[in-house]
Amino acid sequence: MRGAAVAFGVVLAAGMLHAEIPLAPPTAPTASKWNDASVDDYRKHLQALTTLVEACAKARDMKTCDSTLVGPDDRVPAQIQSAAPVAGNTARRLVRYGWLRVLLSKAQDKDADPAKTKDAQKEESALESARPPKPTTTQLLKDAETRLASDLAQSDTPSAAEPRHDAERAAMTQVLAAREFRNVGEETPQDSALEKFGNWLNKVFEATAKLTAHAAWVGRALVWGFVGAVCVGLVWMLLQLERKWRIRLVPEMDRPAPGAASARDWFLWQEDARKAAEAGQWREAVHFIYWAAISRLEGWRLWPADRARTPREYLALVGPNDPRKARLAPLTASFERFWYGGRAAAESDYRKAEELATALITGSATSAGVGGAAR
Repeated sequence: MRGAAVAFGVVLAAGMLHAEIPLAPPTAPTASKWNDASVDDYRKHLQALTTLVEACAKARDMKTCDSTLVGPDDRVPAQIQSAAPVAGNTARRLVRYGWLRVLLSKAQDKDADPAKTKDAQKEESALESARPPKPTTTQLLKDAETRLASDLAQSDTPSAAEPRHDAERAAMTQVLAAREFRNVGEETPQDSALEKFGNWLNKVFEATAKLTAHAAWVGRALVWGFVGAVCVGLVWMLLQLERKWRIRLVPEMDRPAPGAASARDWFLWQEDARKAAEAGQWREAVHFIYWAAISRLEGWRLWPADRARTPREYLALVGPNDPRKARLAPLTASFERFWYGGRAAAESDYRKAEELATALITGSATSAGVGGAAR
């Protein structure tokens, strides 16, 4: 019974003590949650808070210990050092003053009288012996002044430069230079794309394998589809090779092959023909004027340049309805008669060949007939 009475007395005393502690008045809401402050603004705010705590510790009244005088929290540059840095530190960090607002709201009341009755001390000694003594509000205000002074001193200290890790970097470079890491390189976007494609292909094959377990025709369809795709690819490849082997009227190269008639400009052939005519070499003059006409027509891409083509093959490449064939045919016959036939040529033979070649060179042979020259 004596122990029960003591326990009841302890609970009753604790309840009365809790009832005597006034509740902290609600803090007034600030205009904003925080204030983007510069380094100078942050220092001025700390100095103002230090002055506020000192005045509150002396007066201990509602006017001096008003928690609304703390102001909003500060969001300061990240280079300012802090005793407790915020996780995820970026360009700015947030400095909160909620602890100071709570302390000022409690500091409006005086510290409790430490004198207690002997009976209360005996009843509470058993409960408070196992825990450290609770600091008073006066001591908390002194600790707040110390904390604000420490933050102000740290705001003047520049942030330490990040370590360079040169030794670690050199060690890693030496390790990667070893023989077993010779083919190790940074992953390229192409490698990532190939890996994703390979993963997708594996998923497709897995899904197909599950499907073929229930439907056997799917496997046969895949096999015949693959064989059909291979056959189509072979046919397409043969068609491409056949197109390359086929004789085309448009040459593949921008410049004619060495030795072709158009490899030498037509006016140079014509100049050689005039020099041979002035020297009385009519057979050579017919030879040069013929190749001047062939070079000019070949320059218009009437046929592909080929140094191994004969005069008759040049004539066969001209269409039967092409008006230039009426001039090229007698010019070719005259060239073959005097050059390959070995007959002697006269001035009249050269003049006639020159007239035919000039018509082909200037394009007047096409204007007299149907159709235009492909220049």
